[in-house]
Amino acid sequence: MQDTRALALTFEVSGLPPVKTEALSIFAAGHRQATRVRTLLQAALDAAQRTGWTPLPGPIEVDLVLRCPPGHRTSDASTLLGGVCAVLQDKKRVSTIGLAHLGVLVDVALYDDRQIRRLSYHEEPAEDFSYQVRVAAVPSGV
Repeated sequence: MQDTRALALTFEVSGLPPVKTEALSIFAAGHRQATRVRTLLQAALDAAQRTGWTPLPGPIEVDLVLRCPPGHRTSDASTLLGGVCAVLQDKKRVSTIGLAHLGVLVDVALYDDRQIRRLSYHEEPAEDFSYQVRVAAVPSGV
């Protein structure tokens, strides 16, 4: 039987991505990134439901495109990638902090972070902040 699952999921999010800059979990209730975390989780959930996405079993790549007004970058690439990747991973291993405040969004997981083999980041000029996330299977033979 042939595997018919989608090999990539791409979606857009308005505003700024969550950033991972401190030891406090980005998922903690009341974290200063809470609104950004919920916005990203909701966008991922909507995209997954719309496309029928199911997590892939093998290696993946994560691409982040930040759109921002020229000269208004808010954070460095590593903290932006770290925040987005942390939010979209399977959250079973962070369950020690209590995630009930996320409601149904707690189950949004596009991958296990151990699957990530490639990360990419780039910026594009825009009038307003937004970003695009792409999660895809790493091509065979790479």
